[in-house]
Amino acid sequence: MTVRQSIVLNGDLGSGKSTVSIELSRRLGLRRISVGDLYREMAQQRQMTALQLNLHAELDQAVDGYVDQLQQDIANSGEQLIVDSRLAWHFFSSALKVHMITEPTEAARRVLARPSGPAESYTSIEEARTKLRERSESERGRFILRYGVDKAKLRNYDLICDSTRASAMEVVDYVIAAFTGALGAEILRDSPPLLLLDPGRVFPTQGIENLRGSWESDFAEQVQQAGQAALEPLSIGYTGEHFFVVDGHRRLSAALRSGFTLIPARLTAEVDEPVVAGLSAVDFFRTEVELSTLYDWEAAHGIRLPIPAHVLHRADTVLASEAGVTP
Repeated sequence: MTVRQSIVLNGDLGSGKSTVSIELSRRLGLRRISVGDLYREMAQQRQMTALQLNLHAELDQAVDGYVDQLQQDIANSGEQLIVDSRLAWHFFSSALKVHMITEPTEAARRVLARPSGPAESYTSIEEARTKLRERSESERGRFILRYGVDKAKLRNYDLICDSTRASAMEVVDYVIAAFTGALGAEILRDSPPLLLLDPGRVFPTQGIENLRGSWESDFAEQVQQAGQAALEPLSIGYTGEHFFVVDGHRRLSAALRSGFTLIPARLTAEVDEPVVAGLSAVDFFRTEVELSTLYDWEAAHGIRLPIPAHVLHRADTVLASEAGVTP
């Protein structure tokens, strides 16, 4: 089994990585380093917002060069650490690499609610959501250009944690379990990442009528009693924006009905990787996810899922056709 020397966490603003990293440091007794704090200090010293510093860094390599050297020195030190950084996963070879995600509006709400300094402030959730997306895309583009790595690619990491509804303490428990080998050891060893997803954000690719028997069975009760950590991992596809079920609808349904905030899963295919019959994750999602599928799933489980762009386009096309209008 791989011996993990450190835990490095990344994730966009509002994902909870700072709170989780602080608690991990306290629980495990390891020193915490936050590159984000350093970056915000640099922005304030230059009287810039974090987004402005990101954009400036695209033109001035000295900004990234300073931070890069710092992270490389930290990684080479051999000290066991908790590192809160958007790029530490690229520099630390033997660390447990944790990627924090959350629903964009929830991330914006969190960022808007916390005290802000002169380098980073927003007047509304929509503005925060827009600026956070711009900052993330700026970083992503810079990392691809400078390092040839894509921070959005899930296979760069060992553990993906969705903090949309899960508390920071829940996430910390899961990270420690993975770090100590008590959770997902086989997936982490053979086919990372291990996904810990909010079941309310996973899309079905199968009609609800195929699951009706689950309502009359004891399966959901058995799942609830066993707990979310004991749930057999689902097989999940990822489009680069949405997670969807490849195998495990019955388990996902039971998790939703049991009120779980996180469920374990393995990544079957990501973006252009094949799912089945040569269909990529993106194409499979577009083929299998329809408006009626979503509405039925939402009604059965009392949740709301965002309507994907291809579903909206398909619905608009049908309406236009019925109205005799060329879309």
